[in-house]
Amino acid sequence: MTSSDFLSRGRPIVRGKAALLIIDVQNGTCGPEEADDRPEFRAALTDRVVPHIESLLHAFRRARMEVIFTVIENLTFNGRDRSLDYKLSGMGFQKGSHEAQVIPQLAPKEDELVLPKSSSSVFNSTMLDYVLRNIGIEDVFVVGCLTDQCIDHAVKDGADRGYYMTCIHDACVAETEARHEAALSCFHGYCRMLSTKDVLSMLSGG
Repeated sequence: MTSSDFLSRGRPIVRGKAALLIIDVQNGTCGPEEADDRPEFRAALTDRVVPHIESLLHAFRRARMEVIFTVIENLTFNGRDRSLDYKLSGMGFQKGSHEAQVIPQLAPKEDELVLPKSSSSVFNSTMLDYVLRNIGIEDVFVVGCLTDQCIDHAVKDGADRGYYMTCIHDACVAETEARHEAALSCFHGYCRMLSTKDVLSMLSGG
């Protein structure tokens, strides 16, 4: 019998080993002006995603677990550091801008990490991997947007780097619910899929 026989995605949440990763829930992507232009996205964000992330955020904080935010934010004022894809797509927010800030409902606390990123993959354009290893994180619980873009990258890249990835599926959002569901089906094999209720129960010892 090898050590791989004991590996399982069905792991408990252990303080010091687990982190909540909140991806790109910021004014420039989820603020009122942006959401109003996309009614299906706005409905999912308002009715499901933000309330669920708030619940998870409070629960991780109460349990004294790590919370890490990412925001799309250029490292330079003219955005020359952005990935080629972001340049071609016109994606990126100016360093220090209102658009680059986490939405007020989920505002980071003083000692919580906020990593600016300038590509879809948080593992490619931030020091997340370095930070996670330094603080001893093995399990990463992912929420935010967009399910079929930056969430997809985080889950797959994290899995390839040796982290136990969990997607909290009802705390993620895409432009449409169809795209959200399609994305979940594509990266299901790379991670554990749990609901917000599942994770809150695990955190409370239920």
